[in-house]
Amino acid sequence: MPALLVFGARNLGRAIAKHLAAEGWDVAAVAQSDDSLERLAAEIPGALTIAADARSAGDVERAFAQARERFGRIDLVVVAISPSTRGRTFGGGGIAAADAEAFAPYLDDLLPALATVLRVGSRVLADQGGGTYVQITGGSARRGMPRRGPWAAAAFATRGLVQAAAAELREQGVHVALLIVDASIESEKTAERLAGRPAEESAREDDVAQAVAYLASQSPRGWTHELQLTPSGDRWVP
Repeated sequence: MPALLVFGARNLGRAIAKHLAAEGWDVAAVAQSDDSLERLAAEIPGALTIAADARSAGDVERAFAQARERFGRIDLVVVAISPSTRGRTFGGGGIAAADAEAFAPYLDDLLPALATVLRVGSRVLADQGGGTYVQITGGSARRGMPRRGPWAAAAFATRGLVQAAAAELREQGVHVALLIVDASIESEKTAERLAGRPAEESAREDDVAQAVAYLASQSPRGWTHELQLTPSGDRWVP
């Protein structure tokens, strides 16, 4: 069976793991919270759960090693880590009023974590001679939006890192892709905020999971390196 290693298994990552497990994939899941891992283990019997901090190179190395020890090979790495806003407004707020702390969740926490997983994951997949790496990010990777400048700074940087990795690893048989979800994702976390809004203005977790499965199924003769998921109700479509 193919094996998935997902980082950020609390919400979206857990939904992706459930979707692929139902399709016959083995699952290894990484999260910081024991509660997140316990919930995933209850929903996906047999899953390998790994408590780790993606900002720590040692933790990330250990997660890859444990997944390879259990499954022999990692066919798909999915990074669904989301920013922890430390009680602040998501996106960081307006630039003129922003202080250093507005940028910290994105540039001090999120971006180093994504870069660490990408660095270690690129080496592991190259060493084993193939695999797919999918980095998930938000619509701020497409354009800077009002009151989301700090988030855009990290999202744009993530896009650049993934593009570089995709170009570097193609010849080694590794498929690197950026999945931009330009939408609020319907989930337990967003239920209150999306209440009363038309369904077409948001995406489902399963929509994202299907996009990941599509990227993982591609032949080297037709790899997609950047895929944008946009609901039909979105007003900004290029």
